[in-house]
Amino acid sequence: MASIFHVGPDLFRQLWERNRGLYDRGDLAPRTYWSKLAEDAKVNLAPEQLEQLFRWDVEIWAHPNPAMVEWLRQTHASGMKTAILSNMHSDMIRYARKNFAWLNYFDHHTFSAEVRLIKPDPAIYEHSLRGLEVAAPEALFVDDREPNINVAQALGIRTIHFRSMAQFRSDLEKLGFPILPVDGNLSSSASQASIES
Repeated sequence: MASIFHVGPDLFRQLWERNRGLYDRGDLAPRTYWSKLAEDAKVNLAPEQLEQLFRWDVEIWAHPNPAMVEWLRQTHASGMKTAILSNMHSDMIRYARKNFAWLNYFDHHTFSAEVRLIKPDPAIYEHSLRGLEVAAPEALFVDDREPNINVAQALGIRTIHFRSMAQFRSDLEKLGFPILPVDGNLSSSASQASIES
């Protein structure tokens, strides 16, 4: 993606983040979001480049972590309530609902563009808690971004800051969580498709 804008990865990440919250909240259409990014990068995009960006922006998030999905399946099968709380733009939500069978392992879905809120706004956590019908101290929130973790903690939710499967398993053990990932070494990276519950 960075190559389309003729910038390096670090600058691209900054430009990407600049309006991402508005996009994930549903305030910006895809064409508007990418056009603003192109304007900030001082490049003109051809229509076919925009279409490619729309596709890539879905595909890059479409690679779930198998160990996390299996842990989710087991957790859901045990009878515990599960939820996904994700910053996700409308096109990605449609793709996920159509293609991610593992979404069926969640009792409740909170997607930012549908509720017009984004993490780390406390209101989106409260929406998810209401959907699960649990109090904050009864919940465990897993996320790979520290600002999101900090707000959950401030609301009284137990948290795990996901950095690797081995670390995640260790943190679950420390909490006394009854279901652990089968193999803590399957993956060392969190994806947006990782489970947040």
